[in-house]
Amino acid sequence: MPCTTILVGKKATHDGSTIIARNDDGGFEAKKILSHPAKTEASTYKTVISHLTVELPENALRYTDCPNVSQTQGVWPACGINEANVAMTATETITSNPRVIGADPYVRYQAKKGRNTKEVPGGIGEEDLVTLVLPYIRSAREGVLRTGALLEKYGTYEANGMAFADADEIWWMETIGGHHWIAKRVPEDRVVIMPNQFGLDHFDFDDAYGKQEANLCSADLKEFVTKYHLALDTGTDFNPRLAFGSRSDADHIYNTPRAWFMGRYLQPRSYQWDGENADFTPESNDIPWSFVPERKITISDVRYLLGSYYQGTPYDPYDKQAAHRGKYRTIAVPNSDVCGIMQIRGYLPAAIQGVEWLSLGGSGFTACFPVYANVSEFPKYISKTTDTVSTESMYWHSRIIAALTDAHMGNALLFDERYIHAVMNQAQQFLYEYDAKIQAGADVKILKEANNKIMNMVKTESDKALAQILRNASEHMKIRYHRGDN
Repeated sequence: MPCTTILVGKKATHDGSTIIARNDDGGFEAKKILSHPAKTEASTYKTVISHLTVELPENALRYTDCPNVSQTQGVWPACGINEANVAMTATETITSNPRVIGADPYVRYQAKKGRNTKEVPGGIGEEDLVTLVLPYIRSAREGVLRTGALLEKYGTYEANGMAFADADEIWWMETIGGHHWIAKRVPEDRVVIMPNQFGLDHFDFDDAYGKQEANLCSADLKEFVTKYHLALDTGTDFNPRLAFGSRSDADHIYNTPRAWFMGRYLQPRSYQWDGENADFTPESNDIPWSFVPERKITISDVRYLLGSYYQGTPYDPYDKQAAHRGKYRTIAVPNSDVCGIMQIRGYLPAAIQGVEWLSLGGSGFTACFPVYANVSEFPKYISKTTDTVSTESMYWHSRIIAALTDAHMGNALLFDERYIHAVMNQAQQFLYEYDAKIQAGADVKILKEANNKIMNMVKTESDKALAQILRNASEHMKIRYHRGDN
């Protein structure tokens, strides 16, 4: 599944929070936002794609997720925050190479064929991971370790990257072949940028097999690398991207341009991004996995990047004067079903640390709104989505606005930008208001009230924006004739 991920360490954010964010580019699958209750008893989980049965432990925490409305292909829960204020986003589809897959093949489902064969379950994948991991972890590090144990036991049928965050740490984890994995703690002062490509460009095996302060991996990973001659470094440092990732012409069209645009935004003066003497171009293979940004990063910055389409560059698909418009795959795409920005605000009381900023239905022209994660249920506008198109659902409301804006970009963009800003501005006011109430001693139950107020505001602004953008689109229909038709 194509996606784009951004991770922001707590010393790189403007307020000291940790942020993990991802566009879930699933392919026009309607999404809803749910809160799942805690469970004391053990349970059994059955995957849809791989026909695998997984036994789940006792004492599952309450957690949120963003599942598909239609679950014919599984849950696809995307992202969420649990009651211990641990966030997870899974997964970023990444790349690999034949040397890796040949050495550790994917664990794919094998259907029964004839009387003399048996059905063979496959491994775990993006369909399952949030459900299998998030309810059972109390730190970002625990997220890596639980996921690693599941991968080693069941294997996976695809290459995936995923992120975990708590109030202090962010960890990025990538799968390697069918059973191996690697993970690195994101430095607190850095921002990680991840298109659909294996990302890690440095790893310390000494730390991974020693103190494990910032590096974790499957127990035999170093032996695996040595046995199959996977390391391609000419120096002493180990570069996982060279060993486990790809280096293809397709990457230069589909993946690296996204990293280029994000790096260009984060460090506009530290590197040369344009022209003949550029340090990095949209087709560079060595764009760093992480950067120290030139200024502190906000939620608005993250949302801007995940909704971007090479604005201000020769690759903007909407700019008719752009020399190379449409050449590269944009970050915002119409098949993005949810942009989930998970924020853990460790400087606040535990009851209000977890906030989910969400954008639904095509990330380029959609509004981004927050909800408090510490609730037992979410408003109907985001939790009762169906496959029927309706403006009573934020997913469909948002997708209609985005599609109309795209089709009438020149005239509609102004209305869309006003809408996006209005939602973000008012939503931030509600957060300040209810943060203050909780800090003053109010009962945590008022967070349900807060979410309802936020979503009522979002519904009102979405109605207003749709009316403006729809009228604009109607006024520019090709059958319009200017002769007293007003």
